Amino acid sequence: MTSTKTAAALTGTVGLAAASWVVAVRQMNGMDMGVATELGSFTFFVVVWASMMAAMMLPGAVPAVLRRIRVEGRVLAAPLFTGSYLAVWTVVGLAVYALYDPHGSSAAGALVIAAGIYELTPLKRHCRRRCRESFRSGFDFGLYCVGSSIGLMVVLVALGVMSVTWMSVITVLVLAQKLLPPRASVDVPLALALVGIGILVVVAPAAVPGLTHAQM
Repeated sequence: MTSTKTAAALTGTVGLAAASWVVAVRQMNGMDMGVATELGSFTFFVVVWASMMAAMMLPGAVPAVLRRIRVEGRVLAAPLFTGSYLAVWTVVGLAVYALYDPHGSSAAGALVIAAGIYELTPLKRHCRRRCRESFRSGFDFGLYCVGSSIGLMVVLVALGVMSVTWMSVITVLVLAQKLLPPRASVDVPLALALVGIGILVVVAPAAVPGLTHAQM
């Protein structure tokens, strides 16, 4: 019975992530203007952001969801866990909407450099380790995962919050950091790569692959 519940939770979580990718890509169609991207109305952005977070964050949350199922022994634990987890990321989206302004390449590069430096901080390492542990609620899990992935999300917002390309890149990095144990041999090169990309965005934005240059 436990294996059946686990399979159901896995199927539901991955299925929701896949469906959210379809929704997010459709909503983001034609919206990417790189660093000059507009967010649109509040309602539109919240819908887009929620679908983006489900698409990007749920794959990496699968191990945590399955651990919760094994502890509680009921399928209902999965939607409760994922719902509260995504609620935390939705709150992050509200902050993004409140603080965001279309910007230039210099500001974008500075944000990416700051994100790269954050990857090397003790707070990042602590949150990254905690993201691999068991939690009683998706809310607690979400708080630590925000602490772990916020630098990467800043990169997305800085370079193109409506960019499917950057969304895909950040999703892969978030997933890798959720599934792989913290190792300096991997984490430090990633941080340095982000700093390098940030510098390149400032001095030669046209040389950055995948960066939309409209209105820069």
